[in-house]
Amino acid sequence: METRQPAVAGRFYPGDRPTLEKEVRQMLAPALTPPRDAFGIMVPHAGYIYSGTVAGKTYSSIRPPQTAVLLGPNHFGLGTPAAIWDSGKWSTPLGETGIDSALAGSLTRACAMLVPDRQAHYSEHSIEVQLPFLQVMNPGMKIVPIMFRTENLKDLLEIGRMIAGVLQGLSPRPVLVASSDLNHFETHDATLAKDGPVLDAILALDPERMWKEVHEGRVSMCGAEPVAVMLEAVREMGAQKAELVEHTTSAPSSGDYDRTVGYAGIIFG
Repeated sequence: METRQPAVAGRFYPGDRPTLEKEVRQMLAPALTPPRDAFGIMVPHAGYIYSGTVAGKTYSSIRPPQTAVLLGPNHFGLGTPAAIWDSGKWSTPLGETGIDSALAGSLTRACAMLVPDRQAHYSEHSIEVQLPFLQVMNPGMKIVPIMFRTENLKDLLEIGRMIAGVLQGLSPRPVLVASSDLNHFETHDATLAKDGPVLDAILALDPERMWKEVHEGRVSMCGAEPVAVMLEAVREMGAQKAELVEHTTSAPSSGDYDRTVGYAGIIFG
C-alpha cells in the first residue's frame, strides 16, 4: 500500500519533527470554551506563519476526532473532479496516518462521482497542511482525503448528500474538514469586505447562497467546492448552527496590507 510523502514540508510548515510539533502545539492553545462535538469545520490552508493561528484555534475548539474526512480544493487541476485517496497512509514529519479504507470504500460505493485517484493529491497542499494538527490532536486517528475541481454546484451538493448518508450512520461519526482560504490579493480592507457576504452565507448553512456570493461578488475563494460539499453534508446530518472562530487576513502576519489573503475558521454543530 502506498504512503503519500509530504509535498510542502519545509515550505508551508516546518520540515523537522521537533519544530513542527512545538509549533502545532502552540497553535493548538486551549480554546476559550470547552471543546465540543462538531459535524465539521472550515479551516484555512496557507503557510502556518499566515493562517496557522486561525486553524489552530478552530481545531482546538472541537473534540479530537477518531476519523476525519478531509475535503480540499485542487489548485493544480490534475486528476478527476472528485478524487478520493482510498487506501494506504499519508506521511508528515510527525509520522504516518492511515487511510480509513473501509470508510473510503463506503463513500465510493455510495457516490459514483467519488473516484479513487491519487494524481490529484501528490503535489497539493490544501489537505496536507491540515494533517499535522490532527496528528497532534489524536496520533491514532484515520483520514479520508478527497480533492475537488469542478464548477458544477449540483454535483457538489449531490456529493455532500451522499457523504452525509454514509457518515450519519457511523458511531463515532467522522468529522468533515473543509480546507479553504477566502479572497486573494486585494487590500486588507477590501478582502474583509468581500469575504463578509460569503461568510454570512456559510454561517447560515446555505451552500447555494455561498456559491452565488463567491461568483457574483468576484471573491477569489479557493475552496468554494469543498465548502459547498461540507455545507450540504452537515445540513443533511442535522447541523443547526455555525460559529465563526476568527476572520482575518494575512496582513497582521506579513505586514503587507495591500496584497492579502482572507482566512476564517468556522465550527458546524
